[in-house]
Amino acid sequence: MSQPLRIGYIVPQFPGQTHIFFWREIQALEAMGHSVHVFSTRKPPAGLIAHSWSKAAMRSTTYLGTIDPLHAGIALARLTPQGLPGWMLREGVGFTKDALLTLAAAEKLRRHAKRLKLDHIHAHSCGRSALIAAFAHKMGGPRYSMTLHGPLSDYGPGQRFKWANASFATIITQKILDEIHQELAGSLPDRLLIRPMGVDTEVMRRDKPYEAPEKGRPIKVFACGRLNIVKGHQDLMSATRQLIDQGVDVRVEIAGEDDDGGTGYRKELEEHLKKLRLQDHVKLLGAIDAGAVRQKLQEAHIFALASWHEPLGVAYMEAMSMGVPTIGTDAGGVRELIQDGSTGYLVEPRNPGMLARTIRTLANDPDALLRLSAAGRAHIEEHFRASLGAETLVSEIQRLRG
Repeated sequence: MSQPLRIGYIVPQFPGQTHIFFWREIQALEAMGHSVHVFSTRKPPAGLIAHSWSKAAMRSTTYLGTIDPLHAGIALARLTPQGLPGWMLREGVGFTKDALLTLAAAEKLRRHAKRLKLDHIHAHSCGRSALIAAFAHKMGGPRYSMTLHGPLSDYGPGQRFKWANASFATIITQKILDEIHQELAGSLPDRLLIRPMGVDTEVMRRDKPYEAPEKGRPIKVFACGRLNIVKGHQDLMSATRQLIDQGVDVRVEIAGEDDDGGTGYRKELEEHLKKLRLQDHVKLLGAIDAGAVRQKLQEAHIFALASWHEPLGVAYMEAMSMGVPTIGTDAGGVRELIQDGSTGYLVEPRNPGMLARTIRTLANDPDALLRLSAAGRAHIEEHFRASLGAETLVSEIQRLRG
Protein backbone atom coordinates (compact mmCIF):
# COMPACT_ATOMS: atom_id res chain seq x y z
CA MET A 1 0.00 0.00 0.00
CA SER A 2 1.29 3.50 -0.86
CA GLN A 3 2.13 5.98 1.90
CA PRO A 4 -0.85 7.95 3.27
CA LEU A 5 -1.10 11.52 2.00
CA ARG A 6 -1.69 14.77 3.87
CA ILE A 7 -4.05 16.71 1.63
CA GLY A 8 -5.17 20.32 1.98
CA TYR A 9 -8.69 20.75 0.59
CA ILE A 10 -10.03 24.26 0.02
CA VAL A 11 -13.68 25.02 -0.80
CA PRO A 12 -15.26 28.50 -0.85
CA GLN A 13 -17.87 29.21 1.84
CA PHE A 14 -17.89 25.65 3.13
CA PRO A 15 -20.28 24.03 3.96
CA GLY A 16 -22.84 25.53 1.59
CA GLN A 17 -26.22 24.07 0.65
CA THR A 18 -24.83 22.33 -2.47
CA HIS A 19 -21.66 21.00 -0.82
CA ILE A 20 -22.69 17.43 -0.02
CA PHE A 21 -20.43 16.23 -2.85
CA PHE A 22 -17.36 17.76 -1.20
CA TRP A 23 -18.22 16.22 2.15
CA ARG A 24 -18.60 12.80 0.56
CA GLU A 25 -15.32 13.14 -1.30
CA ILE A 26 -13.55 14.12 1.93
CA GLN A 27 -15.01 11.04 3.61
CA ALA A 28 -13.91 8.87 0.67
CA LEU A 29 -10.34 10.20 0.93
CA GLU A 30 -10.27 9.52 4.67
CA ALA A 31 -11.67 6.01 4.11
CA MET A 32 -8.69 5.41 1.82
CA GLY A 33 -6.38 6.21 4.74
CA HIS A 34 -5.40 9.78 3.86
CA SER A 35 -5.51 12.84 6.11
CA VAL A 36 -7.66 15.70 4.81
CA HIS A 37 -7.31 19.22 6.22
CA VAL A 38 -10.19 21.40 5.09
CA PHE A 39 -9.83 25.13 4.47
CA SER A 40 -12.37 27.67 3.33
CA THR A 41 -12.62 31.38 2.66
CA ARG A 42 -15.46 32.08 5.09
CA LYS A 43 -18.55 30.49 6.60
CA PRO A 44 -21.76 30.49 4.53
CA PRO A 45 -24.76 32.63 5.60
CA ALA A 46 -26.69 31.07 8.48
CA GLY A 47 -29.75 30.37 6.31
CA LEU A 48 -27.70 28.09 4.06
CA ILE A 49 -26.26 25.91 6.83
CA ALA A 50 -28.78 23.11 6.47
CA HIS A 51 -27.03 19.75 6.63
CA SER A 52 -26.90 17.35 9.55
CA TRP A 53 -23.12 17.31 9.08
CA SER A 54 -22.68 21.12 8.77
CA LYS A 55 -21.58 21.73 12.38
CA ALA A 56 -19.05 18.90 12.26
CA ALA A 57 -17.74 20.24 8.96
CA MET A 58 -17.33 23.76 10.35
CA ARG A 59 -15.51 22.47 13.43
CA SER A 60 -12.98 20.71 11.20
CA THR A 61 -12.55 23.62 8.76
CA THR A 62 -9.94 26.38 9.02
CA TYR A 63 -11.33 29.68 7.72
CA LEU A 64 -8.82 31.94 5.99
CA GLY A 65 -10.90 34.89 4.84
CA THR A 66 -10.40 37.49 7.59
CA ILE A 67 -8.74 40.64 6.26
CA ASP A 68 -5.34 40.87 7.97
CA PRO A 69 -2.94 43.67 6.93
CA LEU A 70 0.05 42.00 8.64
CA HIS A 71 -0.25 38.71 6.76
CA ALA A 72 -1.12 40.56 3.56
CA GLY A 73 2.04 42.64 3.88
CA ILE A 74 4.17 39.55 4.45
CA ALA A 75 2.66 37.89 1.38
CA LEU A 76 3.17 40.99 -0.76
CA ALA A 77 6.84 41.13 0.26
CA ARG A 78 7.29 37.47 -0.64
CA LEU A 79 5.51 37.69 -3.99
CA THR A 80 6.79 41.01 -5.33
CA PRO A 81 10.27 39.63 -6.24
CA GLN A 82 8.53 36.74 -8.05
CA GLY A 83 6.76 39.00 -10.49
CA LEU A 84 3.39 39.72 -8.88
CA PRO A 85 3.33 43.34 -10.15
CA GLY A 86 3.80 42.06 -13.69
CA TRP A 87 0.92 39.62 -13.35
CA MET A 88 -1.26 42.42 -11.99
CA LEU A 89 -0.51 44.55 -15.03
CA ARG A 90 -1.12 41.71 -17.48
CA GLU A 91 -4.29 40.37 -15.85
CA GLY A 92 -5.89 43.75 -15.17
CA VAL A 93 -7.79 45.56 -12.44
CA GLY A 94 -10.02 42.61 -11.50
CA PHE A 95 -7.03 40.39 -10.81
CA THR A 96 -5.36 43.15 -8.77
CA LYS A 97 -8.47 43.45 -6.59
CA ASP A 98 -8.70 39.67 -6.08
CA ALA A 99 -4.98 39.51 -5.30
CA LEU A 100 -5.21 42.17 -2.60
CA LEU A 101 -8.23 40.41 -1.07
CA THR A 102 -6.51 37.00 -0.98
CA LEU A 103 -2.90 37.75 -0.03
CA ALA A 104 -3.48 37.42 3.72
CA ALA A 105 -5.40 34.16 3.28
CA ALA A 106 -2.59 32.79 1.09
CA GLU A 107 0.03 33.54 3.73
CA LYS A 108 -2.13 31.87 6.38
CA LEU A 109 -2.59 28.84 4.15
CA ARG A 110 1.18 28.63 3.55
CA ARG A 111 1.82 28.64 7.30
CA HIS A 112 -0.83 26.01 8.02
CA ALA A 113 0.54 23.84 5.21
CA LYS A 114 4.04 24.02 6.67
CA ARG A 115 2.83 23.22 10.19
CA LEU A 116 0.67 20.31 8.99
CA LYS A 117 3.33 19.08 6.53
CA LEU A 118 0.79 18.95 3.71
CA ASP A 119 1.80 17.05 0.59
CA HIS A 120 -0.60 18.87 -1.71
CA ILE A 121 -3.47 21.36 -1.78
CA HIS A 122 -6.55 20.89 -3.95
CA ALA A 123 -8.83 23.87 -4.63
CA HIS A 124 -12.37 22.80 -5.48
CA SER A 125 -12.91 26.01 -7.39
CA CYS A 126 -11.15 28.15 -9.96
CA GLY A 127 -12.16 31.37 -8.22
CA ARG A 128 -10.43 33.06 -5.30
CA SER A 129 -9.82 29.73 -3.54
CA ALA A 130 -7.56 28.71 -6.43
CA LEU A 131 -5.80 32.07 -6.26
CA ILE A 132 -5.13 31.53 -2.54
CA ALA A 133 -3.62 28.11 -3.29
CA ALA A 134 -1.56 29.56 -6.17
CA PHE A 135 -0.14 32.38 -4.06
CA ALA A 136 0.64 29.98 -1.19
CA HIS A 137 2.56 27.78 -3.63
CA LYS A 138 4.48 30.72 -5.08
CA MET A 139 5.53 31.64 -1.53
CA GLY A 140 7.03 28.21 -0.93
CA GLY A 141 3.94 26.20 -0.04
CA PRO A 142 3.00 22.81 -1.50
CA ARG A 143 1.95 22.19 -5.08
CA TYR A 144 -1.70 22.61 -5.85
CA SER A 145 -4.42 21.51 -8.25
CA MET A 146 -7.92 22.71 -9.10
CA THR A 147 -11.32 21.49 -10.21
CA LEU A 148 -13.32 23.51 -12.73
CA HIS A 149 -17.02 23.07 -11.97
CA GLY A 150 -18.53 25.31 -14.64
CA PRO A 151 -17.84 27.83 -17.41
CA LEU A 152 -14.55 29.66 -16.91
CA SER A 153 -16.37 33.00 -17.04
CA ASP A 154 -17.99 32.21 -13.68
CA TYR A 155 -14.69 32.15 -11.80
CA GLY A 156 -13.28 35.62 -12.09
CA PRO A 157 -10.03 37.10 -13.39
CA GLY A 158 -6.46 35.79 -13.33
CA GLN A 159 -7.21 32.41 -14.87
CA ARG A 160 -3.92 32.17 -16.75
CA PHE A 161 -2.02 32.77 -13.51
CA LYS A 162 -4.02 30.11 -11.65
CA TRP A 163 -3.75 27.46 -14.37
CA ALA A 164 -0.14 28.09 -15.38
CA ASN A 165 1.10 27.38 -11.85
CA ALA A 166 -1.12 24.36 -11.09
CA SER A 167 0.29 20.82 -11.16
CA PHE A 168 -2.89 19.38 -12.68
CA ALA A 169 -6.60 20.09 -12.94
CA THR A 170 -9.81 18.14 -13.22
CA ILE A 171 -12.74 19.36 -15.31
CA ILE A 172 -16.26 18.05 -14.91
CA THR A 173 -17.25 17.75 -18.61
CA GLN A 174 -15.70 17.38 -22.04
CA LYS A 175 -17.60 20.48 -23.18
CA ILE A 176 -15.88 22.66 -20.56
CA LEU A 177 -12.50 21.06 -21.28
CA ASP A 178 -12.84 22.01 -24.95
CA GLU A 179 -13.63 25.59 -23.94
CA ILE A 180 -10.57 26.05 -21.74
CA HIS A 181 -8.27 24.61 -24.41
CA GLN A 182 -9.48 27.45 -26.62
CA GLU A 183 -9.37 30.19 -23.97
CA LEU A 184 -6.18 29.29 -22.07
CA ALA A 185 -3.92 27.75 -24.70
CA GLY A 186 -0.30 28.09 -23.58
CA SER A 187 -1.14 28.49 -19.89
CA LEU A 188 -2.45 25.04 -19.01
CA PRO A 189 -0.79 22.33 -16.88
CA ASP A 190 0.33 19.15 -18.61
CA ARG A 191 -2.33 17.05 -16.90
CA LEU A 192 -6.01 17.86 -17.50
CA LEU A 193 -8.50 15.14 -16.60
CA ILE A 194 -12.23 14.84 -17.07
CA ARG A 195 -13.63 13.81 -13.72
CA PRO A 196 -17.29 14.57 -13.03
CA MET A 197 -18.60 15.13 -9.57
CA GLY A 198 -20.34 12.10 -8.18
CA VAL A 199 -22.65 10.77 -5.50
CA ASP A 200 -22.39 8.13 -2.81
CA THR A 201 -24.37 5.39 -4.51
CA GLU A 202 -24.47 3.33 -1.30
CA VAL A 203 -26.17 6.15 0.59
CA MET A 204 -28.33 7.28 -2.35
CA ARG A 205 -30.02 3.91 -2.74
CA ARG A 206 -33.72 3.12 -2.40
CA ASP A 207 -35.04 1.35 0.67
CA LYS A 208 -37.90 -0.08 -1.38
CA PRO A 209 -38.50 -0.53 -5.12
CA TYR A 210 -39.70 2.41 -7.18
CA GLU A 211 -43.45 2.50 -7.79
CA ALA A 212 -45.15 4.46 -10.59
CA PRO A 213 -48.09 6.72 -9.61
CA GLU A 214 -51.42 4.98 -9.14
CA LYS A 215 -54.17 5.93 -11.56
CA GLY A 216 -56.31 8.70 -10.11
CA ARG A 217 -53.69 9.67 -7.52
CA PRO A 218 -51.54 12.85 -7.58
CA ILE A 219 -48.21 12.77 -9.42
CA LYS A 220 -45.42 13.74 -7.04
CA VAL A 221 -42.68 15.82 -8.68
CA PHE A 222 -39.56 16.83 -6.76
CA ALA A 223 -36.93 19.44 -7.67
CA CYS A 224 -33.76 20.35 -5.80
CA GLY A 225 -31.50 23.30 -6.53
CA ARG A 226 -30.59 26.80 -5.39
CA LEU A 227 -33.36 29.35 -5.75
CA ASN A 228 -31.80 31.20 -8.63
CA ILE A 229 -33.36 32.26 -11.91
CA VAL A 230 -31.02 29.99 -13.91
CA LYS A 231 -32.31 26.89 -12.09
CA GLY A 232 -35.64 27.31 -13.90
CA HIS A 233 -37.93 26.68 -10.92
CA GLN A 234 -40.25 29.35 -12.31
CA ASP A 235 -40.55 27.28 -15.52
CA LEU A 236 -41.47 24.19 -13.50
CA MET A 237 -44.18 26.24 -11.79
CA SER A 238 -45.50 27.39 -15.17
CA ALA A 239 -45.49 23.79 -16.43
CA THR A 240 -47.40 22.76 -13.31
CA ARG A 241 -50.07 25.37 -14.03
CA GLN A 242 -50.45 23.98 -17.56
CA LEU A 243 -50.78 20.43 -16.27
CA ILE A 244 -53.43 21.38 -13.74
CA ASP A 245 -55.37 23.24 -16.44
CA GLN A 246 -55.23 20.04 -18.52
CA GLY A 247 -56.68 18.01 -15.66
CA VAL A 248 -53.43 16.43 -14.46
CA ASP A 249 -53.15 16.46 -10.65
CA VAL A 250 -49.52 17.37 -9.90
CA ARG A 251 -47.93 18.08 -6.52
CA VAL A 252 -44.50 19.74 -6.71
CA GLU A 253 -41.94 20.24 -3.93
CA ILE A 254 -38.85 22.37 -4.50
CA ALA A 255 -35.91 22.10 -2.09
CA GLY A 256 -33.28 24.83 -1.98
CA GLU A 257 -32.76 28.40 -0.89
CA ASP A 258 -31.46 31.58 -2.50
CA ASP A 259 -27.92 32.80 -1.86
CA ASP A 260 -29.19 35.43 0.58
CA GLY A 261 -30.71 32.87 2.92
CA GLY A 262 -34.30 33.46 1.86
CA THR A 263 -34.45 37.21 1.29
CA GLY A 264 -33.42 37.23 -2.38
CA TYR A 265 -34.83 35.39 -5.41
CA ARG A 266 -37.15 33.36 -3.19
CA LYS A 267 -39.41 36.43 -2.96
CA GLU A 268 -39.82 36.48 -6.76
CA LEU A 269 -40.65 32.77 -6.83
CA GLU A 270 -43.25 33.25 -4.10
CA GLU A 271 -44.87 36.00 -6.17
CA HIS A 272 -44.83 33.79 -9.27
CA LEU A 273 -46.42 30.98 -7.30
CA LYS A 274 -49.22 33.28 -6.09
CA LYS A 275 -49.76 34.73 -9.57
CA LEU A 276 -50.27 31.20 -10.94
CA ARG A 277 -52.54 30.26 -7.99
CA LEU A 278 -50.41 27.24 -7.14
CA GLN A 279 -50.38 27.47 -3.34
CA ASP A 280 -52.10 24.07 -3.06
CA HIS A 281 -49.85 22.40 -5.62
CA VAL A 282 -46.29 23.78 -5.19
CA LYS A 283 -44.27 24.03 -1.97
CA LEU A 284 -40.93 25.77 -1.46
CA LEU A 285 -39.17 23.71 1.19
CA GLY A 286 -36.12 25.93 1.72
CA ALA A 287 -32.67 24.47 2.35
CA ILE A 288 -33.01 20.91 3.69
CA ASP A 289 -30.30 18.46 4.68
CA ALA A 290 -29.12 15.49 2.67
CA GLY A 291 -31.24 13.02 4.63
CA ALA A 292 -34.39 15.00 3.90
CA VAL A 293 -33.48 15.22 0.21
CA ARG A 294 -33.05 11.45 0.12
CA GLN A 295 -36.47 10.95 1.73
CA LYS A 296 -38.15 13.33 -0.75
CA LEU A 297 -36.53 11.46 -3.64
CA GLN A 298 -37.78 8.16 -2.26
CA GLU A 299 -41.33 9.55 -2.21
CA ALA A 300 -41.20 11.20 -5.66
CA HIS A 301 -42.57 9.77 -8.90
CA ILE A 302 -40.52 12.16 -11.10
CA PHE A 303 -37.55 14.45 -10.55
CA ALA A 304 -37.51 17.59 -12.72
CA LEU A 305 -34.97 20.41 -12.73
CA ALA A 306 -35.51 22.94 -15.52
CA SER A 307 -32.12 24.69 -15.42
CA TRP A 308 -31.37 27.31 -18.07
CA HIS A 309 -27.72 26.29 -17.76
CA GLU A 310 -26.16 23.46 -15.78
CA PRO A 311 -22.47 22.48 -16.01
CA LEU A 312 -23.43 18.88 -15.16
CA GLY A 313 -25.79 18.57 -12.21
CA VAL A 314 -25.27 16.67 -8.93
CA ALA A 315 -29.01 16.99 -8.20
CA TYR A 316 -29.74 14.96 -11.34
CA MET A 317 -27.18 12.36 -10.24
CA GLU A 318 -28.76 12.00 -6.81
CA ALA A 319 -32.21 11.53 -8.30
CA MET A 320 -30.99 8.94 -10.79
CA SER A 321 -28.99 7.14 -8.09
CA MET A 322 -32.22 6.92 -6.08
CA GLY A 323 -33.98 5.39 -9.07
CA VAL A 324 -36.25 8.39 -9.68
CA PRO A 325 -37.14 8.94 -13.37
CA THR A 326 -35.40 12.22 -14.19
CA ILE A 327 -36.18 15.12 -16.51
CA GLY A 328 -33.41 17.63 -17.19
CA THR A 329 -32.73 20.33 -19.73
CA ASP A 330 -30.50 20.09 -22.77
CA ALA A 331 -28.29 22.88 -21.44
CA GLY A 332 -24.61 23.05 -20.56
CA GLY A 333 -23.12 19.61 -19.93
CA VAL A 334 -26.31 17.80 -18.88
CA ARG A 335 -26.27 15.75 -22.10
CA GLU A 336 -23.02 14.16 -20.84
CA LEU A 337 -24.99 12.90 -17.82
CA ILE A 338 -28.51 12.16 -19.09
CA GLN A 339 -28.90 10.11 -22.26
CA ASP A 340 -32.19 11.38 -23.68
CA GLY A 341 -34.84 8.66 -23.77
CA SER A 342 -32.49 6.09 -22.23
CA THR A 343 -31.40 7.12 -18.72
CA GLY A 344 -33.74 10.13 -18.46
CA TYR A 345 -35.37 12.79 -20.61
CA LEU A 346 -34.09 16.17 -21.81
CA VAL A 347 -36.26 19.15 -22.65
CA GLU A 348 -35.43 22.58 -24.00
CA PRO A 349 -34.55 25.15 -21.33
CA ARG A 350 -37.09 27.95 -20.82
CA ASN A 351 -39.83 25.81 -22.39
CA PRO A 352 -42.53 25.10 -19.76
CA GLY A 353 -44.83 23.65 -22.43
CA MET A 354 -42.33 20.96 -23.43
CA LEU A 355 -41.64 20.20 -19.76
CA ALA A 356 -45.38 19.83 -19.08
CA ARG A 357 -45.82 17.50 -22.06
CA THR A 358 -42.91 15.31 -20.94
CA ILE A 359 -44.25 15.03 -17.38
CA ARG A 360 -47.73 14.17 -18.68
CA THR A 361 -46.40 11.55 -21.11
CA LEU A 362 -44.32 9.83 -18.44
CA ALA A 363 -47.11 9.98 -15.87
CA ASN A 364 -49.30 8.02 -18.29
CA ASP A 365 -46.63 5.38 -19.02
CA PRO A 366 -45.78 3.28 -15.93
CA ASP A 367 -43.55 0.94 -17.94
CA ALA A 368 -41.42 3.86 -19.14
CA LEU A 369 -41.08 5.14 -15.56
CA LEU A 370 -39.93 1.74 -14.29
CA ARG A 371 -37.43 1.43 -17.16
CA LEU A 372 -35.99 4.90 -16.46
CA SER A 373 -35.75 4.14 -12.74
CA ALA A 374 -33.53 1.09 -13.36
CA ALA A 375 -31.48 2.60 -16.21
CA GLY A 376 -30.75 5.83 -14.37
CA ARG A 377 -29.53 4.01 -11.28
CA ALA A 378 -27.25 1.70 -13.29
CA HIS A 379 -25.76 4.65 -15.19
CA ILE A 380 -24.82 6.52 -12.01
CA GLU A 381 -23.36 3.41 -10.36
CA GLU A 382 -21.06 2.85 -13.31
CA HIS A 383 -19.95 6.38 -14.16
CA PHE A 384 -20.67 8.84 -11.34
CA ARG A 385 -19.70 7.33 -7.99
CA ALA A 386 -18.30 9.89 -5.53
CA SER A 387 -15.30 7.65 -4.82
CA LEU A 388 -14.04 8.11 -8.40
CA GLY A 389 -13.14 11.74 -7.69
CA ALA A 390 -11.18 10.80 -4.58
CA GLU A 391 -9.36 8.02 -6.45
CA THR A 392 -8.39 10.41 -9.27
CA LEU A 393 -7.10 13.02 -6.83
CA VAL A 394 -4.97 10.51 -4.92
CA SER A 395 -3.60 8.96 -8.11
CA GLU A 396 -2.47 12.33 -9.48
CA ILE A 397 -0.85 13.45 -6.20
CA GLN A 398 1.01 10.16 -5.92
CA ARG A 399 2.16 10.53 -9.52
CA LEU A 400 3.64 13.93 -8.66
CA ARG A 401 5.39 12.54 -5.57
CA GLY A 402 6.76 9.63 -7.58
